[in-house]
Amino acid sequence: MGSQPSKGRRRSSVEPSVMSQEEPPEPIILDNNRYVVVALYNYPAGEDCSIRVGERLNVLSDEGEWWRVSSSATGRESYIPSNYVAKVFHRWQFEGISREKAEELLLLPHNQAGSFLIRQSQTHHGTYCLSVRRSTTSSWGAVKHYRIKQLQNGWYYISPSLTFSSLAQLVEHYCEMPDGLCCLLKEPCFIQGSNNVPVVTGPLPITVRKPTLNWKEVDSSMIFSKDTANKEESLVSEGLRDAITSYLFMTDQENCEDCMEDWKT
Repeated sequence: MGSQPSKGRRRSSVEPSVMSQEEPPEPIILDNNRYVVVALYNYPAGEDCSIRVGERLNVLSDEGEWWRVSSSATGRESYIPSNYVAKVFHRWQFEGISREKAEELLLLPHNQAGSFLIRQSQTHHGTYCLSVRRSTTSSWGAVKHYRIKQLQNGWYYISPSLTFSSLAQLVEHYCEMPDGLCCLLKEPCFIQGSNNVPVVTGPLPITVRKPTLNWKEVDSSMIFSKDTANKEESLVSEGLRDAITSYLFMTDQENCEDCMEDWKT
């Protein structure tokens, strides 16, 4: 399954330790309640491999560059290089995978149109990308990628007109309506052997949905008011107010009090 990253040969248990006269450190037992670990490559390479790409792994111990794991799909145990795996949070947030690997995972069997994952961008440091499988009839162009940007207040967005306080809220929204995406988000990228396994560390943030705005009734005080009580009761969400403020800032209209005089609905 594609080129595999190079890794040094694992030291055999019968080889002398380089730490002379020192006891080897105890293996670190990982807490798998926080995340799920997924294989990114077949290991060992070849047909007769113990671990296959896309399988959920139970991490038995961390021994540095090598992890001892067992496959949740087959029960097979093996040592595997630590950079042959990825941590997955909330079932859909994959840590440290490339665009190409995201496409490979989404094109595995069991994934359908609408299968998705979120990964860190390799070309724009500190940002995320949403990768969505949009077709099951062709592998070419079957996965679409969307960059997830952030406002100065930390809110996330794909389209500037829709902002979310967390990635979980972004996913929840696009699972209900596509709003410009190639298709509705349906199921997270399939992980072999992960059925009925809880992978979320806590309850997802509660999304507060406000009534649809009638823009004819919106005035400047609803956007620029500094009254905390009025903000909480306002139909204009905090995210939308921040988006408008950020837009005015980027267009050199830094004095928002002056903007209040010119605001027209």
